[in-house]
Amino acid sequence: MAGYRIGRRELLAGAATAALLPGALAAQGNKTGVDASTWTPDYINKLAGTADYDTAAECAKVVPLDYKGRLTYWYWGVNQASTEIERKMEADFFAAFAKTYPNIELVKQNLDYNAMLDKLRTASIGKSAPMVARLPILWGSEFAAKGQLMAFGPTDVGYSEDEFWPGALKSVTWKGKRYGVPTNNETMAFIWNAAIFKEAGLDPDKAPASWDDVVAYSKQIKDKTGKNGYGMVARVNAGNTPFRFMPQLWAYGGGALDEAEASPTYTKIMLNSPGAKAALQASYDMYVRDKSVPVSALTNTQTENQDPFIAGQIAMMISHPSEYALMIERARKATGADKQVADNVVANMRYGLIPRGPARRAVVFGGSNAHVFNPNIVEGGMDLQAVKAFVAFMTGPEWSIKLAWNISNPGNVRGFRTKWMRERLDTIRFLDVSTSMLPNGIPFPVLPQSAEIMNIIVPNMLQNTLTRKMTPDQAAENAAKELRALINDL
Repeated sequence: MAGYRIGRRELLAGAATAALLPGALAAQGNKTGVDASTWTPDYINKLAGTADYDTAAECAKVVPLDYKGRLTYWYWGVNQASTEIERKMEADFFAAFAKTYPNIELVKQNLDYNAMLDKLRTASIGKSAPMVARLPILWGSEFAAKGQLMAFGPTDVGYSEDEFWPGALKSVTWKGKRYGVPTNNETMAFIWNAAIFKEAGLDPDKAPASWDDVVAYSKQIKDKTGKNGYGMVARVNAGNTPFRFMPQLWAYGGGALDEAEASPTYTKIMLNSPGAKAALQASYDMYVRDKSVPVSALTNTQTENQDPFIAGQIAMMISHPSEYALMIERARKATGADKQVADNVVANMRYGLIPRGPARRAVVFGGSNAHVFNPNIVEGGMDLQAVKAFVAFMTGPEWSIKLAWNISNPGNVRGFRTKWMRERLDTIRFLDVSTSMLPNGIPFPVLPQSAEIMNIIVPNMLQNTLTRKMTPDQAAENAAKELRALINDL
């Protein structure tokens, strides 16, 4: 636990970063009881368990509980890699909705994350879209820009916009109109194996302070132990890649566009900036020069890092608080000598702030949003009352936190005050650490091409560098050229 205590002191010392949040957050606190302008682990802990909410009563103000209707819903939910608690919460959610609105027939599809976007594109063109879809924060603007979403925001389901993070509202805004309701929001944290740090001669209870330190630590770990230092993720067309590379890119002063600036225009290209090239060089140094990361990083998602991490073969990575729960579950299932190794890894897991760069400390402001498709492309027609009932139920303080149990945080900030947040903090180690990164969160550019920028252009830039097809400078210039062409098309 020593590393945890030290990590908390570091977090509190760095809490001044909360000043980066818009001043409106202090006023937001007056209306919601959640003052996000003073966002520290201590405040998060003190807030939890201070309020109770009645989900059915809140929903009844929007749609009567005896309403009879039908709803179609697409989402990406539990899969083979999900923990037992995730499976339970998802099942409980659908059971609770059926109990609250017994006369609404719900037809749902749980789709694979990496396949869902293309399926929705095809369905929208073919006028067979669902009424509601829960989409990663990156995707909604594309459908809004194409005119495939209804203008539909928090106030349509009885919630004040003060109940949601400003960055989350930005992600559902297109040309001044709201096109969705935030369901959950998240920031990741930096994870390390204290035992490997100690074996490599590093302070086991101190995370790397900077991205330059990550490069140096990764090399030292490889040289001293033969194990991989950093769990790099560089797969093309997989959401895991930008969530782990963009914090590095922003930290060095780069960006895709100017999304890291206080008032982004989304017209200034930053992929070929000196900061972006420095971030690429750091990745090149780890992958090519030092060979201190997995060779399979080119095809890895975070899922592929989990086995070597629990086997004690990867020392550092970026992920959610859920990673700790996943490792506990993997250790529980291990047998023989593997179980001893796995138990040791779990005991030595540490969480801290994602390292700084020369420009800033940064993390992706992620999450998901509930979007409503235009009636003219919905298969079977639209039942707007059923839609409102479902979205109100899903995005209130109760289910926005339960559905985010160990993978994210509630989109509705009132969720931070609930008894369920208290339970999460008591049972999910390091949750307050990753949650405290929210003030450092930077949303992806709110553009219809964001998915292509983040899932294709940025990973291709990284791959061109790591495969030595191009130098970091050439890869950055090439990516900037591709991005410029994409923006010009817009």
